[in-house]
Order: sequence, then C-alpha cells, then structure tokens
Amino acid sequence: MKTRELRPNVYSIGAIDWDSRLFDRLIPLPDGTSYNAYVVRGSEKTVLFDTVDPAETSVLLGNLARLGIDKLDYVVSHHGEQDHSGSLPDILLMYPGAKLVTNPKCKQMLIDLLDIEQSKFVTVEDGQELSLGDKTLRFLYTPWVHWPETMSTYVIEDKILFSCDFFGAHLATSSLFVDDEGAVYEAAKRYYAEIMMPFRKQIRANLAKLNELDIEVIAPSHGPAHDKPAFIMDAYEDWVSDSVKNKVVVPYVSMHGSTGEMISHFVEALMDRDIAVRQFELSTVDLGKLAIDLVDAATIVIGSPTVLAGAHPAAVYAAFMANAIRPKAKFASIIGSFGWGGKTVEQLTGLMSNLKVELLEPVLTKGAPREAAFVALDRLADEVLAKHKQAGIVN
Repeated sequence: MKTRELRPNVYSIGAIDWDSRLFDRLIPLPDGTSYNAYVVRGSEKTVLFDTVDPAETSVLLGNLARLGIDKLDYVVSHHGEQDHSGSLPDILLMYPGAKLVTNPKCKQMLIDLLDIEQSKFVTVEDGQELSLGDKTLRFLYTPWVHWPETMSTYVIEDKILFSCDFFGAHLATSSLFVDDEGAVYEAAKRYYAEIMMPFRKQIRANLAKLNELDIEVIAPSHGPAHDKPAFIMDAYEDWVSDSVKNKVVVPYVSMHGSTGEMISHFVEALMDRDIAVRQFELSTVDLGKLAIDLVDAATIVIGSPTVLAGAHPAAVYAAFMANAIRPKAKFASIIGSFGWGGKTVEQLTGLMSNLKVELLEPVLTKGAPREAAFVALDRLADEVLAKHKQAGIVN
C-alpha cells in the first residue's frame, strides 16, 4: 500500500491484506483487512503510530523509506496485540533512537509478548500531552477496546483521533476514507460484534470521554478512516445502548429434518406476528453474519437435535459464541427434537450463563413433530410477541 496523506504531514503508511480469510485462526475475514499505521511529522519531532502484522513488516518499512523517514523520535503503541505491535522489534532496530511511547499496562504486555527492552519505553498517563513542535499529542486511556491496555491519541491541531481497534473494520479497501457507508457499516458492525461487544459498558464510558473532543477525522487501525466521524460514533452509540429491535435470531441445525421442520413452522409463526426473523443454518453459516444480527436482536432461539444425550456440536458452539460475545438480548428459548431422551436444554442454557435473558418455555418433541409440537411452537411465538410488547420493543 502506498503512503497517503490524511492531513498535511499526517500519513497512512500501513498494509492492505486483500487475501486473508481468517483472523487469529478464529474470525472470518470475508473482505480481507488492513493493518493501518500512521506517521505524523511535526516541526520538531516525528512519530509513528502503531506498526503492522509481522507478515507485512516489509510493506511498512518500504513505506517509511518512500516517505523519507530517516529518523523517528517516537513510536506510539496503542495496543499490545501483535497485528499492531508485531513489527515493533524491526522498527526499533531500524530506528534505534526512537522511544516507544505507551501506557504502563501496554508496556508490560509488549515486554511479555515481544521481549522489548525496558530502556526503550516512555510511559504516559491518561490525558498527558507530548509536543512535536507545531503538533500536540494528547493520550487518552480507552480501556477494553478490546484489551485492558488499549488507548488512543488525539492530535489537537489536526483534530484527528488515532483510535487503534476502536471504530475499526476488517475491510480491505483502496479507499483512504469511507466512501461506501453501507459496506463499511456492515464491516464495522461485524467487527464490533465479534471483538468489541463483550465490553459494551466500558465502551459507553470511552464514548463519553471522546464526545468531549472536537474530532474531524477518526483513523483506526483496521479499515478506512472516517472523515465524517459522526457516522461511526453514532453507530457505536446505538450498538452499545440497551435498545434492542423487534427481531428474533434463530441459529439451528437439523440432522434428519425434525428440528428443521419445527424451525420452519416457528419462523413463519413469528413472521405472521410481524416479528423480524434472521434464520441461520449452523453447519454452513458465516458466524460473523450471525454475530452481526446478535448485536441488536431482542430474542435468541437455538434449534438443535439431540446427539449423544446433548445438543448438536454446532448448536453447542453457537451457544458458546453467544455467551462469549454477550449480546444485549432480553429473551431466549430452545427448540429441538430427540429420540429417547437427553439433556439438550440443560446443556445449552448452562452454556449461556453470561446472557442476561429470560428463558421462555423450550419446545422439544420426541421424533417427528406432530400437532402438539406445532401448537407449542405457536404458543412460543405468542409469548415472544407478548414479551416484546411488555419490554416496549413493539406496540
């Protein structure tokens, strides 16, 4: 990726990763990603904000050379995770006079993860400022977006916020700034759902801190920069709020058709009651798509057949994932089938202990579903509607 100027003497010099399809061997990357690093040249000092994934180190070093950076005074590390810090050893070797600026928690992480010498560090406190001459950096602690040590930097004169993972999106794009709000919104919501959502309450506090600033540009460490920052900040305000939609997310798996037949009936019953539904077949699902819809759904209903006295492994993983990312859903239930017995309900509810949901009466049937099962599914749909009304989600 070539160097590009965000503002006078402020450059994006990171790497676009068009081809990767899995992050941390865990998170799908349908649209690739980018590892953004930035250089700010002041009248007296020059600073590099973050580095790139180790696989892209040569790109970062080449961009620094092309920009003619023969001296770095500071390298600011906002976050210890290696997709942002992994090239630090090479940078510090190339620029031995540079001081590594970060907070005390991140300092210790970088020592633990990368074995960086203590003497390289300068630690800063929340709100502390550092002058580059005609540009001033203000460091802001923004913990839990998404590790405990994360921080951001505000360049006062340029009104730019370097937010690292905060407001980021796994999206490989040639655009320096957001030019397709629909695509960026989905990518950013996916990123929030998969990575940020467990820390919703802490993010609220960070947003309140940032709302005190006059921000004209947000430059995250993944995805394009925001020259209309209200777009992404308003989205985050919505996602971290307690507000949910009149929507039911239905992740399910069916082995021989019984559970699938029940799910089809239930989904149609919800639609008849004007409740939005998002149905996901778990053996083929893009889990990122499922996570996106979990952000603001009022209700989660998991469908599973019984396998070896418990839920199907795909349903187990869906419950585990929901428990890990902690959506703000209000209600949950379980639909399924069994041959001779089992503990599907107990297993799945036990896996979702982090969710602050009211469990609605599950519907399980022995063998193929018959009239009684369909009546119970209609009753569950009625209960979902009633609960949504009681919660003020629907009139």
